[in-house]
Amino acid sequence: MSVVRDLRVLLRLRDFRRLLAVRLLSQCADGVYQVALATYVVFSPEKQTSPAAIASAMAVLLLPYSLVGPFAGVLLDRWQRRQVFLYGNLLRTVLAGGTAVLLLSPVPDWLFYASALSVTAVNRFVLAGLSAALPRVVDEERLVVANSLSPTAGTLAATVGGGLAFGVRLLTDGSDAAVVAFGALLYLCGALASLRIARPLLGPDPDQVPPRLADALVSTARGLAAGLRHLAARRPAARALTAVGLMRFCYGALLVTVLMLCRYTWTATESEGLALLGIAVAISGAGFFAAAVLSPWAVGRFGPFGWITLCSAAAAVLLPALALPFAPTPFLVAAFLLGLITQGAKIATDTVVQTHVDDAYRGRVFSLYDVLFNVAFVGAAGLAALMLPPDGRSPLLVGLVAALYAVTALLARRGRVSTKKG
Repeated sequence: MSVVRDLRVLLRLRDFRRLLAVRLLSQCADGVYQVALATYVVFSPEKQTSPAAIASAMAVLLLPYSLVGPFAGVLLDRWQRRQVFLYGNLLRTVLAGGTAVLLLSPVPDWLFYASALSVTAVNRFVLAGLSAALPRVVDEERLVVANSLSPTAGTLAATVGGGLAFGVRLLTDGSDAAVVAFGALLYLCGALASLRIARPLLGPDPDQVPPRLADALVSTARGLAAGLRHLAARRPAARALTAVGLMRFCYGALLVTVLMLCRYTWTATESEGLALLGIAVAISGAGFFAAAVLSPWAVGRFGPFGWITLCSAAAAVLLPALALPFAPTPFLVAAFLLGLITQGAKIATDTVVQTHVDDAYRGRVFSLYDVLFNVAFVGAAGLAALMLPPDGRSPLLVGLVAALYAVTALLARRGRVSTKKG
């Protein structure tokens, strides 16, 4: 099987393996940390959760980086990416340890959110840097396969981290602080793993950027504008980002729906709801893995835009049939399919962006990509807060999401046609 053969070839590449190890450890820690936040905000027995509360938490944790993210990209195109992984994970080790201490103390919620916000801030640098560094460790011929394996493996690592978080919580009698402390340990392992990569290997090349950090900071606004102009001139990359942003919006709205259904409709207690959510996340993770195996063949057969079109069209057709009964089993089937569809479209988009954006601009563009994900996710949570009843059942929201998937399919199809003409 060609996919398996290509994966074996990639895993023989020493530098790819080392970069992948940094991603796996970092995103596993992210999964642990995110589950700790979810259990504290959504499933704490003393908290009365609502869609508005979930949306507020997402806004506090993600929206500020809609402003900071592009500036992080300008710095990523000037800092050595290996050092970003090293110092970023060391900083997150300290910050996550501080969050664990706060969870053991009677502090106001805003202080807890400020601490969580700091960890999320560093995450913007690490994830964008991992994507920008990938073309430095594989050749262009295998970039699609690398985009299938690396981000998807990271997502699976985050899913495994979520499972480990549930296990730690069970062993420590529901201690969210212990879970966060475990995440801090994994961040430290990610920092140590980055030391195995040669410092200049991941770029950017010194002759492509200003030599001093002060110059980089002064030119941040100018650099952001240049990155936007560069992206605007690369129509395929801009179109692919628009499509995947819409799909991220749909995924976010459905995630809030599942959170409310697990919390109030499908289960009788908070612990049962948290367990069912864990199952849904694991099944969705299996869909991400299926996308990693299927996408290289699908992108080769249909092209990147053809695969995005197929994914979004399938979601538009299948979602109403699976979601409208608002029953656990069909929703779990939908979790698998949407995991496959969402990650499949992201793999195709990563490839389009990496092949149409120059290396000197990749950090900026991937930071903009990250910001787009944040804005889409928070916007979806806000819409869900307006439309969802307390039990999470909203046929109107499901219909709206299905319509957005259909619009995305049309947009991606236009991208495929224009790319063929070009």
